[in-house]
Amino acid sequence: MTLPFVDLRRQYLSIKEEIDSALLETAASTQYVLGEEVKRFEEEFAAYCGARYCIGVASGTAALQLAFEGLGISQGDEVIVPANTFIASVLPVLRLNAKPVLVDCDEASATLDVEQVAAAIGPRTKAVVAVHLYGQPADMDPLRDLCARRSVDLVEDACQAHGARYKGRRTGALGTVAAFSFYPAKNLGALGDAGAVTTDDEELANRVRRLSDFGRTEKYLHVTQGWNERLDTIQAAVLRVKLRHLDRWNALRQRHAAAYKQALAVCSLELPEPAPWAEHVWHLYVVRTTRRDAIRAALAAHGVETGLHYPVPLPSQPALKQLGHAGGDFPATERWASELLSLPMFPELEPEEIALVAEVIAGCEVAAA
Repeated sequence: MTLPFVDLRRQYLSIKEEIDSALLETAASTQYVLGEEVKRFEEEFAAYCGARYCIGVASGTAALQLAFEGLGISQGDEVIVPANTFIASVLPVLRLNAKPVLVDCDEASATLDVEQVAAAIGPRTKAVVAVHLYGQPADMDPLRDLCARRSVDLVEDACQAHGARYKGRRTGALGTVAAFSFYPAKNLGALGDAGAVTTDDEELANRVRRLSDFGRTEKYLHVTQGWNERLDTIQAAVLRVKLRHLDRWNALRQRHAAAYKQALAVCSLELPEPAPWAEHVWHLYVVRTTRRDAIRAALAAHGVETGLHYPVPLPSQPALKQLGHAGGDFPATERWASELLSLPMFPELEPEEIALVAEVIAGCEVAAA
C-alpha cells in the first residue's frame, strides 16, 4: 500500500529509543507479572483521566467484562448498549448471562440517542453503556442525569477515546466506571492486547482488581471466582512511554482532521463534525457517502487503504441472532453502516498523503458525473 490505514511502524520509529529502553529494562527486571511498571502505569493513567483508581487488565473486552461483573451484573439483568458499535461492547454482557438491549444511535454524532435510552430502561436494567465512538464522547450529562434518576449505573466504553474531553473533562471519569482498550492501533496502543478500568469508586476498584487476578486478596486466598485478566508488565512499560506522547499525538490527529475537512470540502461526502460538547481525538476519521464502494475501490487502486467501522450492524450479526432483531429496527445505525468509510488516520500522516486521498475522491466524483 502507498498509504496504509494505520502505520504503526512510523510511530515505533519516532520513539524507538524510548520503547527499546523500556522493553530491555522490563526484561532485565524479571518482574513479568504485576511488576512495578504496572502499578506506575495505573497511577499515571488514573491521574491522566482524572479518576481516583485504575486497574490494568489484559484487553478492552476484559475491561468491559470486569466492569460489568464488578457492578454485579448477572443472569436476568439488562444492559443498554448502542446498536452502532463493535461487538466487544456486547459480548461481555452475554458472557455474564445478562441481556444486551440495543438502542439506535443519534444520526449526527453516531453515539447513543438519549431519548431512546430513556425509552429502553426497564425494571431489569442495571447499566447503560455509553460508547465514545471514533474518538468522540457521547453526550454524558443527560445520560448521567437519566441514570441517576433511574438508579442505573453508567459505564463508559472509552476504548476509542483516550484523552477525549466532554465539556472539558477527560473520558474515564464521567460515569460509574470506564473501560479502555490499548489495542495497538488505538490512540494509546500497547504492543499487543491490553486494557484498563478506571473509576472513582474504591469498593468497585477493589472488586475489579480481585476479579482480574483469580479473585484473590493474597497469594493463595481466593475470596471470589475470578479470572486471569492481568495487564502484562511489559505492556505497562510500553504504555508508560506512549502516555507521555498521547496529547501530542491527539493534537496531530486533530490537525489532520482539520486538513481533511478543508481538502474534502469540494466533494459531496458528508464530513464528520464534532459535537458541541466534545473535544474529539479522531481515533477514526469516518465520512459518509452513498457511493462508498466506488470511492473505496478508487482509493485502493491508488494504494490507499481504508476501513469500515462498522459495515454489519450488531442487530444483523449472526452471533447475536438470539436478540431477535430485524432489518429496519435501527434505521440510523443501518444508514451509517451502509454509507460510512474510514479514511487513513494516524499521528504521523503527512499533508501530501491527505492531499492524495482528497485528489482521488474528487477524481472519482468527476468520473461519475
